[in-house]
Amino acid sequence: MLAALALCSALPSCYLGVDVSAEDAGDGGTGTDAEAGEGEGDGDGDGDGEESQPIESTRFARLSHGQWENTVRDLFMLPEQTGFSSLFIGDPTSGKFDNDSDALDVTPTLWADYQRAAEQVADYVTGDALLLAAIVPDDLPEDAGDPSVRAKAWIDGFGARAYRRPLTSAEVDAHYYVFVQGVDLYDELDAFTAGVHMCIQAFLQSPHFVYRVEASETVGDDGLIHLGGYEVATRLSYMLWNSMPDQPLFEAAASGDLDDAAGVLVQAARMIDDPRAHDMVSDFHAQLLDTDHYLDQYKDPNFYPLFDAAITGAAMQRETELFVQSIVFDDQAGLAELLTAPYTFVNQDTAYMYGLGDGFGPDHERVMLDASQRSGILTQVGFLSSNAYPVDPDSIHRGVSVVRNLLCAPLPPPPDNVPPLPPTMGNTNRERVEAHTGDGTCGEGCHSGVINPVGFAFEHYDAIGQWREQDNGFPINDTDTFYFDAEPKTYDGAPEFGHYAAASTQVHACYVGHLLEYAYARDVAAQEQAIVDELAARSRDGALPIRALLLELTQTQSFATRYPLEAGQ
Repeated sequence: MLAALALCSALPSCYLGVDVSAEDAGDGGTGTDAEAGEGEGDGDGDGDGEESQPIESTRFARLSHGQWENTVRDLFMLPEQTGFSSLFIGDPTSGKFDNDSDALDVTPTLWADYQRAAEQVADYVTGDALLLAAIVPDDLPEDAGDPSVRAKAWIDGFGARAYRRPLTSAEVDAHYYVFVQGVDLYDELDAFTAGVHMCIQAFLQSPHFVYRVEASETVGDDGLIHLGGYEVATRLSYMLWNSMPDQPLFEAAASGDLDDAAGVLVQAARMIDDPRAHDMVSDFHAQLLDTDHYLDQYKDPNFYPLFDAAITGAAMQRETELFVQSIVFDDQAGLAELLTAPYTFVNQDTAYMYGLGDGFGPDHERVMLDASQRSGILTQVGFLSSNAYPVDPDSIHRGVSVVRNLLCAPLPPPPDNVPPLPPTMGNTNRERVEAHTGDGTCGEGCHSGVINPVGFAFEHYDAIGQWREQDNGFPINDTDTFYFDAEPKTYDGAPEFGHYAAASTQVHACYVGHLLEYAYARDVAAQEQAIVDELAARSRDGALPIRALLLELTQTQSFATRYPLEAGQ
């Protein structure tokens, strides 16, 4: 009901544009400047330079649309996401991950979207007796002569979960003012349910729900602001789950167990085995590999009659998800295995692309592949097909994708009015790419030494990722040389390229940097490069599987501290 917005203005915390100040709900400071060590989760701080240098990060990180859905699901203990965020205005693309705190704000249109969704959630929950019972405990204290006792007890308990910290007494009183307005607005509901309906709307429109507010301001002896326990709990849950803390994590915050790195690690190790952490790992890799693009491909049906973007693309997405989950959680392996493992997961819609024939159903099955043809995620059909033309492979886009996302090598934007590749005229795909962008052409600078050598490693795969022995009747040349860690490495095809990449410090540092960027919802700070390099070296040496790498990122100093910036930042 739109009237809820007017009532919400009585609550300072309900107005997204102004008042986001709150008393620090944490108990004491939290430092996670862990001692160096070995093994899973033994952190070693952020390197020598971080302690004296600022890392700029917002105190008000807005929830992404996916995080909003997850949080609403978990706050109300729903069986699945509501889907209400599908009507939210899209966030601007920053070229990074969708949780990038620097890119997320609340526009007037999104504010209206939040208001509408808050009303929808309130209707949904209060209209279902079982859902309502899940958030209204049977043992709330009651006083027949004072109905505010039960209402305020509910506000206090539910509000602590909605705001991810205990409410102040003033906040409880302010929300009770909103609660009592429900009787006049929802006369079809009993008085208590009407109040719950009103407060649900208020809570979901508050900045303390929409943002991850970090109110701690006390500067420690090290010149850093150490976050309170509830703030650390919130950082941890949105890093590992993209959602709110659960009850054990709230209890750890309240007891002071998150006041040091060891306590954080105990919770992180528990949380990483939760299905929500598996979803987070899938989401990170899906964004890194741009698997959404798997669904909007077009392939010429005259050449690929079995390819259907909706069906085949969805099967490719599921293949990538299962492969990543298998590497990270089943095998508890690292980036090297992600780039070299000679197996994948196929079903009836993708098996033929691997030359596996019939006999597969709708469910994906794990299959071993020819290691001379397939090696890791870059030789799977999703990556290859999504970086290809309707008929022919696309060496340039395959190369660009790997250079940017796997090597983190900077590439300038292409110049304006670049003519398309010439049509195939009795030559191979590689020959026409070289003629257009190779030595002696205007594209020589970026293409000849960087993009093309990488892209040519994938010449044995056609436009949907099938292995091919010839190109236009000619033998395929997928041999080239690329500089890994400033050393030239000559390879014969994608599997060998993948093994060189898996042994490269540069590749591991790129991956660690991406993971830190996603985990912390911001850019990697220059002074964090030392920890990125150290973790990358351990990852390269096989001593740091991806699961352990995630735990390490909960142990850095910058995970649990904030640098004091100028007032208002």
